[in-house]
Amino acid sequence: MPDPTAYEAMAAALARMPDPDSYQEVRALEGELAAAFGARRAVAVSSGTAAITTALAACGIGADDEVLVPAVTVVMTVAAVAAAGARPVFVDAAAEGRGMDLADLTSKTGPATKAVIAVHLAGRTDNIHDLAACARTTGLRLIEDACQAQGTTSRGRAAGTVGDIGCFSLKDGKIISCGEGGYLLTDDDALADRAAAYRTHWQSPAPGAPAGSRLGANHRLAEPLAALARHNLQRFPDALAQRRQQAARLHRAVDATAGLEPIAPADGEVPNGYSALWRVTLPEPRAFATRLAGLGVPNSVGTHRLTAAHLHPACSGYATGDLPRARATVDTLLAVPFTEHDTEQAIEQWALTIRQEAAAWKS
Repeated sequence: MPDPTAYEAMAAALARMPDPDSYQEVRALEGELAAAFGARRAVAVSSGTAAITTALAACGIGADDEVLVPAVTVVMTVAAVAAAGARPVFVDAAAEGRGMDLADLTSKTGPATKAVIAVHLAGRTDNIHDLAACARTTGLRLIEDACQAQGTTSRGRAAGTVGDIGCFSLKDGKIISCGEGGYLLTDDDALADRAAAYRTHWQSPAPGAPAGSRLGANHRLAEPLAALARHNLQRFPDALAQRRQQAARLHRAVDATAGLEPIAPADGEVPNGYSALWRVTLPEPRAFATRLAGLGVPNSVGTHRLTAAHLHPACSGYATGDLPRARATVDTLLAVPFTEHDTEQAIEQWALTIRQEAAAWKS
């Protein structure tokens, strides 16, 4: 059932709308997000994709620049880089799919390379600290696409706070949501000021760039949506605990299944439970994931057609060759995501379906 107090929060925000320049809810949300995740600043925007594009603009990245992107990512990450006018350069996966291959990343870093984007797919940060050290050594900006990682921590740091700037989504289905929206986290005041200026057509000043001195975009978050996000942020601890419990329940019921190997968290990582994760060792793993989706078990490959980005038709203009570990990482992935509406009974039914189908598939 919808939470009636959420509608009350939105109604209060709508009552203040005659003052369009107040942005009272947005400013309050930004302060609360920064405090919740241990960042100095937060900047609210209109979507997770807008957050990445705004982060790139804040870092001064645009035409003729290159941005290193993991091939194991959703196409929206690539779209944000292209929207910023930069060129995405795909990096292969590390061994066992643990983040980006740093050797491949280094080999693809050149004079035009300005940033690297780490994508915390399914709430896992993988080798983010090694990647951060590599970025510091090479002088690259590190942007975290943490849209699926609200609440994940690694070595005590919240996802999205390890690099220069972290990007998040507030779309329905995320642990904190408001229908549509996003935000950035950073400890760098200059980056935050440039992000805030860019999201509203550069109507506010930023270091070295007075108001109106540059072109920006309309990536503002509407006041009613900010009010709803604030309401759901208050519920975040309980929502996070629920996701972790859901993931643990499904793992307990499925982990012993032949043909499925649970993907453990990286050292020092506490995932948010966005998805339960296995490596499929059965033949034709993509067909297996599609079969599960048809039987009502949502998953990234079977339901959402997740494909290694360099093989996605929309990214063909940026592909420069096959990246075999990235392809294998995606094709053998079984990632079952959760929402707050998934009941214990539904999760038990998913588990039964997965076990039965895996046994039938293997035989």
